[in-house]
Formats: sequence, structure tokens, C-alpha cells
Amino acid sequence: MKVAVVGATGLVGTVMLKVLEERNFPLTELIPVASEKSVGKLITFKGKQYPIVSMDTAIGMRPDIALFSAGGSTSLEHAPRFKEAGTTVIDNSSAWRMDPAIRLVVPEVNANVLSIDDKIIANPNCSTIQMVVALKPLHDKYKIKRVVVSTYQSVTGTGVKAVDQMMNERKGIHDGPMAYAYPIDLNVIPQIDVFTENGYTKEEMKMINETRKIMGDDSIRLTATTVRIPVMGGHSESVNIEFENEFDLAEVVALLEKTEGIVVVDDIANLKYPMPKDAHEKDEVFVGRIRRDESMPNTLNMWIVADNLRKGAATNAVQIAEYLVKKELI
Repeated sequence: MKVAVVGATGLVGTVMLKVLEERNFPLTELIPVASEKSVGKLITFKGKQYPIVSMDTAIGMRPDIALFSAGGSTSLEHAPRFKEAGTTVIDNSSAWRMDPAIRLVVPEVNANVLSIDDKIIANPNCSTIQMVVALKPLHDKYKIKRVVVSTYQSVTGTGVKAVDQMMNERKGIHDGPMAYAYPIDLNVIPQIDVFTENGYTKEEMKMINETRKIMGDDSIRLTATTVRIPVMGGHSESVNIEFENEFDLAEVVALLEKTEGIVVVDDIANLKYPMPKDAHEKDEVFVGRIRRDESMPNTLNMWIVADNLRKGAATNAVQIAEYLVKKELI
């Protein structure tokens, strides 16, 4: 089993390598791929060193699986080349997500849509992934009519430059590289990605469109506001869900508790609820503050937190790969 990691030196690529090692993914050969300036540098994986290779070299090595985290333009250009070489590509960028011919997958939600013919598979947006893991069991039971989500997203979702900006500002350095148009430390920025013609950002539209595709239900109405905050551990979301059918609150909690990939942390008597620092370097989606919306019938409020570099990106991609291996789809 040859596995290529494209973008191996980036934030998500580094975590992909870590997750592959931690989960003991059954690879026999690792092919780390990065930009030309990194070719020849060594990556350590399971105590062994592997040289970073170029895109062309990696394609020539014909890996079984290629995990991509190198940006949309790179994916659009090179994922089809890997596909032609017989490789199954799992892509973390937004390039293929809304292509009707491409599967958009969160394993706990819709891995069953995958077949041996799917040679390019899209990994959803980080904020969408954690939300749909929690929405799916509730949709199956009560049928979701509408979702209102506000996000509180970590600077790690932007990349190393954003982390550096925040840490520099925290040290009083204000003339360093800027990932954002404004200071992020001691601030929140109600813009993630660029604005579209309807006044929503691309991040907000991703959550709306991707959720419907993953859940396989275009009747779900969604609206989103996505916000960048000065934290590191993961993304948080305030989610308001209106159902077609009445629900029992204890049953909602029980459903979430038995759902694969979810940890319920909801003990307000002891001030226990999910926070980014507790989700950091974890693979699960954490759900708390589960309560009825007393202003609307059949409506629920939840707070959802996950590590955006792991379940929101690297872990989800590796889980897709694990499913493909288990079901012999590669």
C-alpha cells in the first residue's frame, strides 16, 4: 500500500502524517510530496526517514492513495493526473466539493456513497464536517427543517501565517506578516474567506451547500455566520436546529451519546461543556449546551467543538482512506 501525502510540509499535511502514524494506517511506502523548494528534504515517519519528492515523481510512483492538502489550484491541476495513474485521491481543498460527479464524504455520515469508481473524493470544509456529524443522527430521527449556525473558528484554519500573526501580536509585535486585514489577538473578525455577491462569505456558503450535499437532502434550509477568533485548539459552533417533528431532550442526548465520533460534554451543574482547548489534538466531535429553544416549537440549541486540523481535515481524510481499504474499494 503506497500512500502519497501532497502538501506534506503544511499545517494539515503535517497532521495527516501524524494521524496516519497514530492510527497505524496499513501503508508499506510513504511518498511525501511538497513544493520544489522542499524536494530532497527528509520527513520522519514511524522512525524512518523519507525524502520529499516532486509531484511528477510521486505520480510516476503510482501510489494507491494520495491525500491532498495543497490548495485548490494544485488539486485541480494534479488530482486528475494521479487519477489517470490509477491513484485514488482524497482532496482536502474546496476544488472538487461541489462537483456533482465527485463524492463529498464524512465517514460517519455518508461513507456508503463511495464505490470503487470514485477516484477523486472530496474532504468537506472543516466547519461543515463537525456540524454534520452531530446533525445526521438527529436528522434521521426528527427530520431537520432549518439550521442557523454561527462559528467561532481557530486561526489554525488559515495557516501558519495566521498563527504567527496572532502570536506576534500577543508579544506586542505589530509589524510582522499579516494573514488578516486586521489584528486578530484581542479581536474577532466576522469574515472568513472572501465575500460573494449575496453578502455572505465563501466559508458561509460552503457550510450551506456542503451540508445539503453530504446529508443528501436539498430541502434543509441553512444560514451561517462564520467568525475568526484568536484561539488555537479548534473550531466552535453555536447551532440552532428546527425539526419537523417533536423531540424529547433526553432522547436527543442519548442519540448523540451513542453516535460514532461524538463525545457529549453537557453537565452545566459542574460547568462542563466543550471548549477548543479540550478538543485540541482529539479526533472526536464534542457536543454540549444541549437545550430546547424556548422561542420556537421543535427547535434545539447545541454547541459543537472539534479540532479543525484533525477531524476537520486530516483525520476525516484518513478515515475515508481507512473505509476504502476496509471495503476493498481501491
